[in-house]
Amino acid sequence: MPPTNNVTRMLDAKKIAYTAFELPAEKLGALETARRLGVSPGVVFKTIVALRGSPGSKPILAVIPGDCKLDLKALAAALNEKKVQVPSQREAEQLTGLQAGGISPLALINRGFQVIIDQSAAGLESIHVSGGQRGLNVRLPVRDLVRLTNARLAPIATRSDEVDDE
Repeated sequence: MPPTNNVTRMLDAKKIAYTAFELPAEKLGALETARRLGVSPGVVFKTIVALRGSPGSKPILAVIPGDCKLDLKALAAALNEKKVQVPSQREAEQLTGLQAGGISPLALINRGFQVIIDQSAAGLESIHVSGGQRGLNVRLPVRDLVRLTNARLAPIATRSDEVDDE
């Protein structure tokens, strides 16, 4: 039985249909998660923390398919920013309070993060995202993820053969 945490309790309380999947409690990238779950990497979305160019502005959670790379220029354009950058893994963990491999937009609701989900999610009924801790993956309807996180959809990912499996 998959672990229960604040994310699953919140989804239960809001009566959101989801399926939780237990994985090894080690840092698995989206591609490895997809392989272990037996699903396409295009439906396992990874969350990447990004920072605006201006100091003190709220961080961004870019949610993209596991088989894609974050397009920083496209993300900046979607946010009307000149530039965005990806912090180090350590900085991302400090900003979110979550371990890399467990960073989830669902775990960071009302924590000041702007959520941008790649436009490709619009063509899917449901996607997999981290459940807010290593070893927990959650599949839920895209419309519910967008609504819960107050996310915007934008074309922020590019397909690549050289994907970082983070």
